[in-house]
Amino acid sequence: FERIGLQNVAGYQLKSARRSLNILFQEWGNRGIHYWEIDELDLDLIEGQAEYDFFRSSDDGTSATSTPNGVYGISDVLEAQLRSNRTQTTQSDSPMTKVDRSTYAGFSNKLSKGTPNQYWIERFIDKVRVHVYPTPDSSNASKDMHFYYIKRIQDVGDYTNATDVPFRFVPCMTAGLAFYLAQKFQPQLTQQMKLYYEDELARALAEDGS
Repeated sequence: FERIGLQNVAGYQLKSARRSLNILFQEWGNRGIHYWEIDELDLDLIEGQAEYDFFRSSDDGTSATSTPNGVYGISDVLEAQLRSNRTQTTQSDSPMTKVDRSTYAGFSNKLSKGTPNQYWIERFIDKVRVHVYPTPDSSNASKDMHFYYIKRIQDVGDYTNATDVPFRFVPCMTAGLAFYLAQKFQPQLTQQMKLYYEDELARALAEDGS
């Protein structure tokens, strides 16, 4: 609020700022990959099963069995491998190809069994569904689908919570919040705050690595 010249902030303005910060984090998801939100897991494949769901939160449903367990909030899958002997020194990965909806729709029998080598990610409001093709046969059901995924940035929640961003993104988060608040409370400053925000965000993204 200081950046847009407001003092003596009331309760309504604090609630408005929290809403704006949540929207800002959602907007970052549309900007591209933020590497601090990338994680990995091993999905337990089941013979003949083509679909595996990962929910937004435990309130929406129970995610598919994986290591680690209880994975929620997946936004997208970046890359995947078929992994055998996960816990052994003989561990081996085979690459799996990510396909689009049209390619997956063209498979004549989506329940055919074999060695999984392709996958399609279907994104819903409350979950992400991983489609595997072909489905694992008996010799591949003991293997895992190892993949890297993007997590959703956590909502702000309580006022005392720490934000789910690394320190290098704090300047652009602050500038972005000022930009969003200017639209509501100081419209004449909107363009100026937007320039500050875009400048800070560009620097943070340039520094962010894999």
